[in-house]
Amino acid sequence: MTAAAVRLHALAESALGIPLPIRIRAWDRSEAGPPDAPTLVVRHRRALRRILWRPGELGLARAWVAGELDIEGDLYDALDRLAGPLWEGQGRPAKGARLAASRELLALAGPLPPPPPPREEVRHRTGFRHSVRRDKRAISHHYDVGNDFYEQVLGPSMVYSCAYWDEGLTLEEAQRAKIDLVCRKLALQPGQRLLDVGCGWGSLALHAAREYGVRAVGVTLSAEQAAYARKRIAEAGLTDRIDIRIQDYRHIPDGPYDAIASIGMAEHVGSARYREYAATVYGLLRPGGRLLNHQIARRPEVSEEAYEADEFIDAYVFPDGELAPVGRTVTHLEEAGFEVRDLESIREHYAMTLRRWVANLEADFPRAARLSTPGRARVWRLYMAASALSFEHNRIGVNQILAIRTPDSGISGLPLRTRDWRS
Repeated sequence: MTAAAVRLHALAESALGIPLPIRIRAWDRSEAGPPDAPTLVVRHRRALRRILWRPGELGLARAWVAGELDIEGDLYDALDRLAGPLWEGQGRPAKGARLAASRELLALAGPLPPPPPPREEVRHRTGFRHSVRRDKRAISHHYDVGNDFYEQVLGPSMVYSCAYWDEGLTLEEAQRAKIDLVCRKLALQPGQRLLDVGCGWGSLALHAAREYGVRAVGVTLSAEQAAYARKRIAEAGLTDRIDIRIQDYRHIPDGPYDAIASIGMAEHVGSARYREYAATVYGLLRPGGRLLNHQIARRPEVSEEAYEADEFIDAYVFPDGELAPVGRTVTHLEEAGFEVRDLESIREHYAMTLRRWVANLEADFPRAARLSTPGRARVWRLYMAASALSFEHNRIGVNQILAIRTPDSGISGLPLRTRDWRS
């Protein structure tokens, strides 16, 4: 009988309609494919059953999270080799070829159904999409997985958004540079009130209170984040100047604020709710106040109605998360009444940040698996590596949008050279 890896390699090429650019090793220790390429390791027939029962990305994701699929060699190289041709529109086999590949896969997989999905997968979604209750569950799925795990991945800065790099900076220095850039764009002054929407582990609020003398309110839906942030604030002796709340942005009662930062939060809002989000933060700002909206963006689709969320990310990483083109975000902010005054794309910076996070995870992967679960550690490794490549290849971007609730006088309060905050 033909070795399993040879059969798998042939049917993968038939199904994809392109030469398979990686090597395969199967459960019977057979190998096939380019000798110097990264190797896809298929550890068990169960992986094939998952793919048969849920063809496409989700079946592959389940096998990866369960440890039934793995990559030996350079993970970035493997993902780049696989994603590049498919992204560029190659790999469109005839229907007959796909059916033949499916029959061959069934013969290899055996007749048994797959086991249940890995426990790290989101299940039993109830309630309206982007309702307060469902959003809280989605945030908990992503962030309430253990602060020790995030400490290993993110490092001492505990900032889970794109850093701001320059030559020779460490990850912690680049994250501090990003936080300080946000504070300078907001033109923070002693005594002002800052609202940090989606405050994470409190790093921005701490920096703004300590370095700029503001009074900060941070809101998050993650109980673990809030507990961690409050502990840091107490240790810094800043409990009289920083208030961390477990609160939805739609329920903040005590505006207006002089400045609002929304860093990596708006991706959770959802396209159907974005006008509400923009109107809410506008209403929370005093006239003349500034908003800094830091948000990942996707490329526009030819037909926006055809856009579909990434199955792997939706099931394992950011449930109900949605990316929008930056132009749509600007439009919604302007419709709410904001005057958009500056937009800075820092796409390459996020690729560099993600590669550092992956390196932190891989530096002691067994520990990361113990601090969360082996499946979750595998989720984060794949998600962050694939995301780094997406930023590098301009498939997604990240932008800082500075917007103002311009008063009736029309006086914005910005310097004539708007990038003076960079000096």
